[in-house]
Amino acid sequence: MDQSNNTEEEPASPDPDDEMHALPSLPPGLSDTEAVELLWQVRAQRRQASPVLPETVTQLQAPDGSVVYLVGTAHFSDSSKRDVAMTIRAVQPDVVVVELCQYRVSMLKMDEKTLLREAKDINLEKVQQAIRQNGVMSGLMQILLLKVSAHITEQLGMAPGGEFREAFREASRVPFCKFHLGDRPIPVTFKRAIAALSLWQKLKLAWGLCFLSDPISKEDVEKCKQKDLLEQTMAEMIGEFPDLHRTIVAERDVYLTYTLRQAARSVEAPPNAQRVPAVVVGVVGIGHVPGIEKNWEKPLNIQEIMSVAPPSRLSRALRTVLKGAVLGALGYAFYRAGGGVGRMLLSLPAVQSLLRPLRPPPF
Repeated sequence: MDQSNNTEEEPASPDPDDEMHALPSLPPGLSDTEAVELLWQVRAQRRQASPVLPETVTQLQAPDGSVVYLVGTAHFSDSSKRDVAMTIRAVQPDVVVVELCQYRVSMLKMDEKTLLREAKDINLEKVQQAIRQNGVMSGLMQILLLKVSAHITEQLGMAPGGEFREAFREASRVPFCKFHLGDRPIPVTFKRAIAALSLWQKLKLAWGLCFLSDPISKEDVEKCKQKDLLEQTMAEMIGEFPDLHRTIVAERDVYLTYTLRQAARSVEAPPNAQRVPAVVVGVVGIGHVPGIEKNWEKPLNIQEIMSVAPPSRLSRALRTVLKGAVLGALGYAFYRAGGGVGRMLLSLPAVQSLLRPLRPPPF
């Protein structure tokens, strides 16, 4: 057979560095206790006493002696992925905490091509889902912020969250390492952000996000390693809205600090379950690092940043007017299109989703 016509790709050769850091194979016949002790010893041998870590790593100390290695990352940076891998391999942590919540956890297991496609594709289904989860205004704000991420994705050809996926892979290779989601749920963040803005501020911010078009290069990303590109872009958009900065950045600094401190608790070491200080790796956007450092030793109360105030009378009135305007436009469209087309439009999921809250309650 002519090998030049064979279009099948050669299987990728295994990375020796990955194999070296993979979980070891256990000898047959070990009891559970013996296996635990052996894996604990393997991790202890791999853990470097005085690791040489990237400049993007900040070390924080807990009162019980536990240590947090905080890796400040840029969300679209290859070097940030290397920083994460290097840190986890060097310190062999008990816990890895990442700046994600349960609403974004799917990006950990999706492949790069799928993520790249998803990040660029902001379609009707995504709009509907955002509105169902967060309400009309918060949902639309989420879509506009996704547009910022999609713009960077399109410019760079690189899917977001690579450093979190790297952390997930590396954590799975460390014996007994737990993986925690450390960010505040995104619906809470968006609802609090919207509640902090006046109607004029909402319109002004939406206008700026809709017309974001500045070109971005991979060199720009690396130049922004001292301030994550996505967060820098957002900071430029929200700089004139202090309340928005408070809800999107400062409050999440507090929440991330809280989850990191929760993770930095002593752990039980075999064989006698003695409590020993924990080693934690935190992976967050570099823009959050100063806030986490500032809050590290402060008393924290996250309950006050988890609540969402009910909408004001003015907000409810404006929402009613907005929905009325949309229904009026739909009615005119149905009149122009004719009965058959009107019924077809009424059957669309997007229209059904809009009309559902306006239907009178059953008696």
